[in-house]
Amino acid sequence: MTLAVYACDPARTRGRRHAEAPPVSRSQFQRDRDRIVHCNAFRLLEYKTQVFINHEGDLFRTRLTHSIEVAQIARSLARNLALNEDLTEAIALAHDLGHTPFGHAGQDELNKCLRELAPEVGGFEHNLQSLRVVDELEERYADFNGLNLCFETREGILKHCSVRHARLLGDVGARFLDGTQPSLEAQIANLADEIAYNNHDIDDGLRSGLISIEQLQMLEIFATHHAAVLRAYPRVDRRRAVSETIRAMINTLVLDLTETTLANIGRHAPDSVDALRRCPALASFSASMRRQADALKSFLMDNLYRHYRVMRMTNKARRIVRELFVAFLNEPRLLPPDHRRNGEVPQARAIADYIAGMTDRYAIREHEQLFRM
Repeated sequence: MTLAVYACDPARTRGRRHAEAPPVSRSQFQRDRDRIVHCNAFRLLEYKTQVFINHEGDLFRTRLTHSIEVAQIARSLARNLALNEDLTEAIALAHDLGHTPFGHAGQDELNKCLRELAPEVGGFEHNLQSLRVVDELEERYADFNGLNLCFETREGILKHCSVRHARLLGDVGARFLDGTQPSLEAQIANLADEIAYNNHDIDDGLRSGLISIEQLQMLEIFATHHAAVLRAYPRVDRRRAVSETIRAMINTLVLDLTETTLANIGRHAPDSVDALRRCPALASFSASMRRQADALKSFLMDNLYRHYRVMRMTNKARRIVRELFVAFLNEPRLLPPDHRRNGEVPQARAIADYIAGMTDRYAIREHEQLFRM
């Protein structure tokens, strides 16, 4: 497929942090995708929480299955927009590499621990940690730490960043200082993430029994598509009706995002990647679809993520993360030797790296070993 003039060309990448010979049988962005799929942090996503703790059920999504679903949606969008599919897929597969065990509960508690100890460290945020994983923490190559990914992949991984951190990140943080945008591949990977978790969390929420179809009928985006499914298949069973509804919702969101983004591109007419970076964010939903997607997000926050059964597990997760952090900080000899550092602040950061790299079940096991008699 011929790439659009505003797409990222792997032959014109801004390069890697460490010089390497170019790949022979694949593009630069294919190499990035392959390195991500084969790294340790990617495999560990299989046992990290999306909404439900890993051991709560075999059919619930994990960070790994979520990342694969994001990559599928993102790649479809890239093809619709004549963007680089390999780069888009690489960003999507890597976007959660820095996530802690226990989902956002683990991230929030680890952030709180670091800020209480040393505000100058800047806390913990999983986007920054994902970049840290691919830049520093993976240990697979003799010539460098990390995966040595292309600039374009790294900037897509870094979706959010404070000005303070941006100043420390060099070229990949520059856009947070000068107000420019990332590549369009990065923009659509970000929105593919939203499409995936909103719609697939409906599926997991219904499967768990924590939310109901009757509640979802209050949402325009669900009610419209569910009614259309029942009209087309009046005798379909509940499970298939839900699957058809979610599939139709995703398709509608993808088409709306494609059409709205193409219209935005038409208005601004970027003639290169650099010109696109100077435009406002071009990847977007229509105003109507944005409103419906936001209503769905709010519903899930109030009725699923804050459901008392999820909150009970969230509370346990926060306690596990905090108690591990405090125990390791008070006695670093409890840590494996390669995670020990000289000085409180370097030690705290190393502890955060160690905990963030844990799976749900490993964190639970470490906690039991430290605190159970």
